[in-house]
Amino acid sequence: MVEVEKDATESVFYFLKDQKHTVFINPSSQMLERYVQFDQHTLIVKNLITEAPTQLIDDVNTVTLEKVLVDIFCDTTLFSSQQGVEMRTIFQEAFRKYSLNLDKMFRYSARRGNKKKFGDFYSSILNKQ
Repeated sequence: MVEVEKDATESVFYFLKDQKHTVFINPSSQMLERYVQFDQHTLIVKNLITEAPTQLIDDVNTVTLEKVLVDIFCDTTLFSSQQGVEMRTIFQEAFRKYSLNLDKMFRYSARRGNKKKFGDFYSSILNKQ
Protein backbone atom coordinates (compact mmCIF):
# COMPACT_ATOMS: atom_id res chain seq x y z
CA MET A 1 0.00 0.00 0.00
CA VAL A 2 1.26 3.44 -0.92
CA GLU A 3 -0.36 6.47 0.68
CA VAL A 4 0.31 9.86 -0.87
CA GLU A 5 -0.99 13.40 -0.73
CA LYS A 6 -4.30 13.68 -2.57
CA ASP A 7 -2.81 15.85 -5.34
CA ALA A 8 -0.17 13.21 -6.12
CA THR A 9 -2.40 10.13 -6.11
CA GLU A 10 -2.97 9.87 -9.85
CA SER A 11 0.65 10.69 -10.73
CA VAL A 12 1.92 7.95 -8.41
CA PHE A 13 -0.71 5.54 -9.76
CA TYR A 14 0.38 6.09 -13.39
CA PHE A 15 4.08 5.99 -12.45
CA LEU A 16 3.64 2.58 -10.80
CA LYS A 17 1.48 1.36 -13.68
CA ASP A 18 4.21 2.41 -16.14
CA GLN A 19 6.64 0.32 -14.07
CA LYS A 20 4.43 -2.71 -14.89
CA HIS A 21 2.97 -3.12 -11.39
CA THR A 22 -0.56 -4.33 -10.75
CA VAL A 23 -1.94 -1.22 -9.11
CA PHE A 24 -5.31 0.04 -7.91
CA ILE A 25 -6.17 3.60 -6.95
CA ASN A 26 -8.46 4.12 -3.93
CA PRO A 27 -10.34 0.85 -4.53
CA SER A 28 -13.83 0.46 -3.12
CA SER A 29 -14.60 -2.45 -0.83
CA GLN A 30 -16.46 -4.13 -3.69
CA MET A 31 -13.46 -3.74 -5.98
CA LEU A 32 -11.14 -5.13 -3.31
CA GLU A 33 -13.32 -8.20 -2.86
CA ARG A 34 -13.78 -8.87 -6.57
CA TYR A 35 -10.55 -7.88 -8.28
CA VAL A 36 -7.66 -7.22 -5.95
CA GLN A 37 -5.44 -10.20 -5.32
CA PHE A 38 -3.51 -9.56 -2.14
CA ASP A 39 -0.08 -10.84 -2.99
CA GLN A 40 3.34 -9.27 -2.94
CA HIS A 41 2.88 -7.82 -6.44
CA THR A 42 -0.35 -5.89 -5.99
CA LEU A 43 -0.09 -2.24 -5.00
CA ILE A 44 -2.84 0.01 -3.72
CA VAL A 45 -2.46 3.77 -3.97
CA LYS A 46 -4.55 5.63 -1.41
CA ASN A 47 -4.96 9.23 -0.35
CA LEU A 48 -2.95 9.98 2.78
CA ILE A 49 -5.33 11.31 5.42
CA THR A 50 -4.33 14.80 6.48
CA GLU A 51 -2.43 15.00 9.74
CA ALA A 52 -1.71 11.25 9.63
CA PRO A 53 1.17 10.33 11.96
CA THR A 54 4.31 9.98 9.86
CA GLN A 55 8.02 9.99 10.59
CA LEU A 56 11.21 10.62 8.65
CA ILE A 57 13.60 7.67 8.61
CA ASP A 58 16.78 7.92 6.52
CA ASP A 59 15.25 10.78 4.50
CA VAL A 60 12.16 8.69 3.69
CA ASN A 61 8.79 9.76 5.01
CA THR A 62 7.03 6.70 6.40
CA VAL A 63 4.15 5.92 8.74
CA THR A 64 4.29 5.42 12.48
CA LEU A 65 3.14 2.33 14.32
CA GLU A 66 0.32 4.44 15.80
CA LYS A 67 -1.00 5.11 12.29
CA VAL A 68 -0.77 1.47 11.25
CA LEU A 69 -2.71 0.33 14.32
CA VAL A 70 -5.47 2.90 13.84
CA ASP A 71 -5.67 2.02 10.13
CA ILE A 72 -6.08 -1.68 10.98
CA PHE A 73 -8.90 -0.74 13.32
CA CYS A 74 -10.64 1.71 10.97
CA ASP A 75 -10.22 0.06 7.55
CA THR A 76 -11.89 -3.29 8.12
CA THR A 77 -12.06 -4.13 4.42
CA LEU A 78 -8.46 -3.47 3.48
CA PHE A 79 -7.24 -5.11 6.68
CA SER A 80 -9.88 -7.83 6.79
CA SER A 81 -7.39 -10.56 7.69
CA GLN A 82 -6.29 -8.57 10.74
CA GLN A 83 -9.75 -8.24 12.30
CA GLY A 84 -11.30 -9.95 15.31
CA VAL A 85 -9.02 -11.90 17.63
CA GLU A 86 -6.04 -11.19 15.36
CA MET A 87 -6.51 -7.43 15.73
CA ARG A 88 -6.77 -7.72 19.50
CA THR A 89 -3.53 -9.75 19.56
CA ILE A 90 -1.74 -7.23 17.31
CA PHE A 91 -2.74 -4.37 19.61
CA GLN A 92 -1.86 -6.23 22.81
CA GLU A 93 1.58 -7.14 21.48
CA ALA A 94 2.19 -3.60 20.19
CA PHE A 95 1.31 -2.09 23.58
CA ARG A 96 3.42 -4.68 25.35
CA LYS A 97 6.53 -4.23 23.17
CA TYR A 98 6.50 -0.54 22.23
CA SER A 99 6.01 2.84 23.80
CA LEU A 100 3.06 4.21 21.85
CA ASN A 101 1.78 7.77 21.80
CA LEU A 102 -1.89 7.46 22.77
CA ASP A 103 -2.60 11.13 22.06
CA LYS A 104 -1.37 10.59 18.52
CA MET A 105 -3.55 7.50 18.12
CA PHE A 106 -6.70 9.18 19.42
CA ARG A 107 -6.11 12.29 17.32
CA TYR A 108 -5.67 10.20 14.18
CA SER A 109 -8.68 8.02 14.99
CA ALA A 110 -10.69 11.25 15.30
CA ARG A 111 -9.42 12.34 11.84
CA ARG A 112 -10.68 8.97 10.58
CA GLY A 113 -14.07 9.55 12.24
CA ASN A 114 -13.71 6.68 14.71
CA LYS A 115 -12.49 8.21 17.96
CA LYS A 116 -15.34 6.89 20.14
CA LYS A 117 -15.23 3.34 18.72
CA PHE A 118 -11.44 3.32 18.92
CA GLY A 119 -11.59 4.50 22.53
CA ASP A 120 -14.03 1.72 23.39
CA PHE A 121 -11.77 -0.85 21.72
CA TYR A 122 -8.71 0.51 23.52
CA SER A 123 -10.55 0.30 26.85
CA SER A 124 -11.51 -3.30 26.16
CA ILE A 125 -7.87 -4.17 25.53
CA LEU A 126 -6.82 -2.56 28.83
CA ASN A 127 -9.46 -4.55 30.70
CA LYS A 128 -8.20 -7.84 29.20
CA GLN A 129 -4.54 -7.34 30.13
